[in-house]
Amino acid sequence: MKTNYILIILAVVLSACSSNEDRSDAYGNFEVDDVIISAEANGKLMMLNIQEGQRLNNGKLVAVIDTTDLVLKRKQLKAQKTASASKLTNINSQIDVQEQQKANLTVDKNRVEKMLKDGAATQKQLDDINGNLDLIDKQISSIKTQKSAILAELDAIDAQVDQVNASIEKCQIINPITGVVLDKYAEPGEITAFGKPIYKIANTDEMYLRVYVSGAQLPNIKLGQEVQVLIDKDTETDQSLPGQVSWISETAEFTPKIIQTKEERVNLVYAVKIKVSNDGRLKIGMPGEVNF
Repeated sequence: MKTNYILIILAVVLSACSSNEDRSDAYGNFEVDDVIISAEANGKLMMLNIQEGQRLNNGKLVAVIDTTDLVLKRKQLKAQKTASASKLTNINSQIDVQEQQKANLTVDKNRVEKMLKDGAATQKQLDDINGNLDLIDKQISSIKTQKSAILAELDAIDAQVDQVNASIEKCQIINPITGVVLDKYAEPGEITAFGKPIYKIANTDEMYLRVYVSGAQLPNIKLGQEVQVLIDKDTETDQSLPGQVSWISETAEFTPKIIQTKEERVNLVYAVKIKVSNDGRLKIGMPGEVNF
């Protein structure tokens, strides 16, 4: 009887030791780095070609916001530029006329200067020509000032056109990363606004197991360290995946409520992220374990 009692005690102890050995170093849930794509313009969603769970490639056009007002504004600016450019043509013509008059007066001046040396002309004639030349120079300067103002006006119109073109480009929502649509926040025909979320996307090819470790475990964990990640295969067995420590928190925190026992929840722990390549078996929120 005593022998049976001792055997029972040994069995319990061995079972407890085995249970402790089977326990993983840390537990947590899988997560991803998601991106929320928002509108960069105001207006009606003319097209939104996405569905939750759909895989999108980087650079794909997924949505278009109404650009009618912007296109009309651009058309108005181009008409304004055409009108200003016609003024510039007129200004150039005036300058050409003044330059021709100046050339003619210069010829007369040279002729009068020769005649003055021969006594065939008077000083007054030369002075009158010089006065006219000075007047033409001032007129040309005045016209060139008008030309500079028109050129500045054309530059300002070009800047406004560039701004409108940029706004039109922002009405096209281009998917920034390759990944899976997690949530869809809008529908075609709805009115959207700058900064309003349209959808959430994440690259699920790489996922992260966020676990929490104690201060005693922390010295044995390093960035880039290769680790063993375990996920449930069935109710009794696990399947193993390779992982790599990608992030270790610098500050301690109280164990989150997802930890089951009250004793563990009151302890200070450090969050650790384990990067795992996803072959399709991992899902967001799925529980996992890790052995360092």
